[in-house]
Amino acid sequence: MTLAATDPEDITAVTEEGTATAAPPARAHWFRRLLRDRAAALALFTLTLIILGALFAPLLAPFDPASNSRSIMTPPAWSSMGEPQHLLGTDGQGRDILSRLLYGTRLTLLIGFVAVGIGGAIGSLIGLLSAFYARLDPWVMRGVDVLLSFPAILLGLALVAVMGQGITPVIIALAVSSVPDCARIARGIAVGVMKQEFIEAGRAVGLSDLALFNRYLLRNCISSIMIFISLRFGQVVLIGATLSFLGLGARPPAAELGMMASQGREFLLFAPHIAVIPSVLIFVIVLSANVAGDALRDVLDPRLQA
Repeated sequence: MTLAATDPEDITAVTEEGTATAAPPARAHWFRRLLRDRAAALALFTLTLIILGALFAPLLAPFDPASNSRSIMTPPAWSSMGEPQHLLGTDGQGRDILSRLLYGTRLTLLIGFVAVGIGGAIGSLIGLLSAFYARLDPWVMRGVDVLLSFPAILLGLALVAVMGQGITPVIIALAVSSVPDCARIARGIAVGVMKQEFIEAGRAVGLSDLALFNRYLLRNCISSIMIFISLRFGQVVLIGATLSFLGLGARPPAAELGMMASQGREFLLFAPHIAVIPSVLIFVIVLSANVAGDALRDVLDPRLQA
């Protein structure tokens, strides 16, 4: 009789004689398989360029994103005669759209990463603990149901009313709204893992709860949880941009993609590029994140592999 722990990094089989044999990782070369999908490779490449552009915004931005110029609502075009170039035009206050786009992407991505990181970590821990300690499960999941009843936009409005307009209330609202979804996903995955024989074997040999949780439950659930968080990232970015579009996020003159789209809606009839360009970038970020997350699920989920 052989007892095997489905450890994602170092799977070992313990035989009756007590010898351990190492099996090759089941998910080796997953990144190489991911790049074989052209759509996923294009999405990863696009996200990488966007993230690099946001990180190096001070070096790449041709103008100060908050400075005004005499050129108001100029369309996207190459300037001539060696004059300063507004490649994507200017907005209603004469600010360079390309510069604001680079800085706005940085702020939008920051909100998304921080919110989904905090919400995903807290929600995943709640879900895993709920499955690990079955006696707590009914109480924990009822609390999760309560959180599900608060839409992110409504929660954002309430937090702005209490804390005032700014990035912090938006991040808190997005993080709180991500907790119940991540908790449900983590619990659903962990319940299946808790039914495996190696959990009972670990208890039988006297492993502590902390060792069982870290060595077997967490490491068998982490890849599926990360897949869901990667898919959740696109939703968080979209909801965060929506909150900023409604005036609940960044304060002027700071640049943020949702706020830029909101400020450009006043000029849709005669300068549509002011609102269209940041809106298209939001669309590209969300689409690329969803495509990459979906491809990551196909690569890491053993049930979807041939």
